[in-house]
Amino acid sequence: MCTNCEKEFATECALKRHSETHSDKIYSCAECKKWFSAQSYLKKHMNIHSNKYKCSECGKSFSSGCALTAHRRIHSGEKPFECSVCGKRFRISGDVTRHSMIHSGEKPFKCRVCDKAFNRNGSLTVHLRIHTADKPYKCSLCDKSFSRSSDLQNHERRIHSNVRPHSCSYCGKQFATVGELKRHVRVHAGAKP
Repeated sequence: MCTNCEKEFATECALKRHSETHSDKIYSCAECKKWFSAQSYLKKHMNIHSNKYKCSECGKSFSSGCALTAHRRIHSGEKPFECSVCGKRFRISGDVTRHSMIHSGEKPFKCRVCDKAFNRNGSLTVHLRIHTADKPYKCSLCDKSFSRSSDLQNHERRIHSNVRPHSCSYCGKQFATVGELKRHVRVHAGAKP
């Protein structure tokens, strides 16, 4: 558990990497203005700008050879890591570790407010917003906010775009959401959604 913010992590390595986010970031990248807490992190980051580890298929650059190797598996479709229980395959070894928690029932990430537990830290982070009413994803076109980025994307697509995928079977009028369609159908006498 992080002593600064009480977030929990499945591995010691993940905790160490997270702990660096609380350190003073005194090293700045001259290329992109990102800040780092250690000179070694900045040096590793600079590999991205020097194209030292660049994907020959899509041109994306990475900070390490390991990251590039894992990325290349997207293009090749290679999934060398296999779950010993169900046989599902993964590109990255850490994904097998996270996946195996489904089989073991392990849920190391516990909410300190209601004791609900999760097998992913990201799921806990989203859950905690229930208790804090934190909605960090704000719509740039109206004053609505959301606790998950996917909810914001759905809102922008349904409300602020001209996409109307739901059609009334009685009159053909189109609507952005199922809820709008259901309300509309009520205007047709005797009609049921």
